[in-house]
Amino acid sequence: NYRYTEENIQASYFLFFILGLVVLGLGIWGLSSKESFAQEKIGTIGTDPMLILLTLGFLLTLLCLTGCVGALRENCCLLKMFSVIVLVLITIQVLFAIVAYTVQDQIEGYLRSGMLAAMAGYQDDLDLRFITDEIQLGLQCLGYDLYYNCSAPGVLACGVPSTCCVDPLENGTVWNSQCGVRAQVMDEFTAQSVIFLGGCLGGISRWIEQHEGLIGTVGVVVFGVQILAVFIATRLLENIHRHKAHA
Repeated sequence: NYRYTEENIQASYFLFFILGLVVLGLGIWGLSSKESFAQEKIGTIGTDPMLILLTLGFLLTLLCLTGCVGALRENCCLLKMFSVIVLVLITIQVLFAIVAYTVQDQIEGYLRSGMLAAMAGYQDDLDLRFITDEIQLGLQCLGYDLYYNCSAPGVLACGVPSTCCVDPLENGTVWNSQCGVRAQVMDEFTAQSVIFLGGCLGGISRWIEQHEGLIGTVGVVVFGVQILAVFIATRLLENIHRHKAHA
């Protein structure tokens, strides 16, 4: 049925629209959290990695609109464009899955190297610091088990960032940026009441293990809807050509 097929493809576009809005929201949230829109930082916003999420979200939303308009207006050009782009996305995802599968035994090593790089560049790279802080806050962990050594210059020598603290808020309102000072010279019993002692590498691994079912389900659903969208778009194109041929 021609109309039924058109309604199906419009429904399948809804996932792309939601996904685009989620990615777009993450990009905006990242820029806002880093105060990238502040007057003193607005000049460097063009090099902010969060723009990648912002651009990706915008493109996914635009892709959805392309398919919707193509279906509503029976525009073969837009429907073909939608199908080609989704097929490219599917190919990229399949290649990524193959690569991830072949290097699955090395993933922990890559994560370890990434955490060490984040620790090394924590003070100098604002983007690395932002990502590291969000991981530490979200997983309640301590970087890569160890932070600033005691020979490091500055007040954080023998300390850890405040995002590793158990209770970085004083009186529940004021953020204490010095709560992790000298934490590394404390005995384990004292330190565990001040900072999180578990490393973030283990925290990330545990989070993935705890949510692997959800991650797999979301991945299968997203992949399946993309396949379905291309299939229905192809059927719709055939119906449009058939309808025009009999007109």
